[in-house]
Amino acid sequence: MNLTPEFEKKLDETITHYPVSKRSAALPLLHLWQEEHGFISDEAVEFIATKLEVQPIHILELVTFYPMFRRAPIGKHHVKVCRTLSCALGGSHAIHEFLKKLTAADGDKFTVEFVECLANCGSGPTLMVNDDLYSNVNTEEQAQAVLNKYS
Repeated sequence: MNLTPEFEKKLDETITHYPVSKRSAALPLLHLWQEEHGFISDEAVEFIATKLEVQPIHILELVTFYPMFRRAPIGKHHVKVCRTLSCALGGSHAIHEFLKKLTAADGDKFTVEFVECLANCGSGPTLMVNDDLYSNVNTEEQAQAVLNKYS
C-alpha cells in the first residue's frame, strides 16, 4: 500500500480532533480513505484499525453497515436505485434490472446498485447518479435519458 506522506499527515491530523477516544475518528478516516482511494479494501480496514488501536472488526462493521462506503472499485458514474417501499411500488426493481442490463458492458463507466433509501419517497422511483438526484424515473426511456447525460 502506497500512502503519501501528505495523506498520512491528514489522517493523523483528523485523529487529533478526537482526543478522548481515537476510535471516534473511525468514520472520518473511512471517508478520507474512500475519497483518496475510491473504496475501502481489507488492507484499508487493517490500516485504519491499527492507527486507531482497535480490532479490525470494529472498522469492518462500520464499512459494511453504512451504504456510502464501497468495498470494491466502482465505475466512473455511480448509479444508485432506491429499493424502499414507495420506490419499489413505483417500479424501481424493473428500472434497476433495466439499468444493470444496459450498463453490463460498461463496468468501467457505470456501476449500478440498489440502495435502501434516497430520501425522496414522494417522488419515486428515484435514482442518484454520482451526487445528482432524479425523481419519478418510471420508464426505461426515462432511465435511458438519465444515463445519456453521463455518456
